[in-house]
Amino acid sequence: MPASRLLPTEEARDLIKLIRDIADNELRPRAAEAEAEERFPREVFRLLGNVGLLGLPYAEEHGGGGQPYEVYLQALEEVAAAWCSVGVGVSVHVLSCFGTAGFGTAVQRAQFLPGMLGGGQLGAYCLSEPHGGSDPAAMRTRARRTGGEYVIDGVKAWTTHGGHADFYQVMARTSEERNGISCFLVQADAPGLTADPPERKMGLTGSVTASVRFDGVRVPVERRIGDEGAGLRIALAGLDSGRLGIAACATGLAQAPLDAAVGYATQREASGKRIIDHEGLAFLLADMAAAVDSARASYLYAARRRDQGLPFSREASIAKMIATDNAMRVTTDAVQVPGGYGYTRDFPVERYMREAKVTQIFEGTNQIQRMIIGRALAADKGGALDAVTA
Repeated sequence: MPASRLLPTEEARDLIKLIRDIADNELRPRAAEAEAEERFPREVFRLLGNVGLLGLPYAEEHGGGGQPYEVYLQALEEVAAAWCSVGVGVSVHVLSCFGTAGFGTAVQRAQFLPGMLGGGQLGAYCLSEPHGGSDPAAMRTRARRTGGEYVIDGVKAWTTHGGHADFYQVMARTSEERNGISCFLVQADAPGLTADPPERKMGLTGSVTASVRFDGVRVPVERRIGDEGAGLRIALAGLDSGRLGIAACATGLAQAPLDAAVGYATQREASGKRIIDHEGLAFLLADMAAAVDSARASYLYAARRRDQGLPFSREASIAKMIATDNAMRVTTDAVQVPGGYGYTRDFPVERYMREAKVTQIFEGTNQIQRMIIGRALAADKGGALDAVTA
């Protein structure tokens, strides 16, 4: 891992050191075995919750850590470098709190956030559906108003922590309009809420991903977050921040195989010298290091814009795209460095490569990120031309 980070305060430096120590002593030693056994490490999230990581970027008055996103993401990167399934899980939990923290009423924030941010609960985010792909406005899950409550029916796909979460942030259709979607905070023990068996995935096998079914689930009106019909706006705003979480996880996931590859290359000899001293391999490692550093720089730039209250949607998509594409490239090259050994499960790099692939898919595929970036460029073009000709 990098020897030091550019952090804004002494408190932030101490925090990152604490998270790095936990990653080294508690996460990294467990990761390979848990992934091989496809075991969800609920106890690890309790540990991270106890040190405040699950609520780190939210306000202290509601039980959060009060840290800027720039600091939270660097802590998240440390976790993902040690165990990416856990890093992704932390990112999803933080995303599942976003609606309540950003759009809830003062009463809702006071009632729900202390438990959500305090570390004892784990959240899940229900947006995608089996048929919907990357078009959330096409969702079919419905919430029908009946007096003082809503009745939710439908299926949500690809739900991280599905069946293990304590609460779900759920987007459901409340009108026939294309964007007539609302946001709800649903407790896991609500009657009619069930989870299918977990998906069988090629990587991140320590992270549970399942479809969640809502069969007449009753939710009090007081658990609707934001106005009726504001759900899609809440979801898209949350995804901007969630993409930064995935960018940080992907950066950590790339840093880990880079460290492993450099370690191998400095110890293994060929033709009388270390293989890192052979120009061909040194150049490969240099490209890997440049990819990791550029990914880190891109997510930090977007996070700093977010912390300053500036628009950051385009920058979040750029960071997600760069970091995850680079993670796929770096992990693939890391398998190449040890030769045949890299293809075996005795070395961790093959697992990193399998885990990297999904980062290009979730939180919006990288094709969707390119669409977002392209549309932002098109929208900005007129203003840029005016500035040039002024």
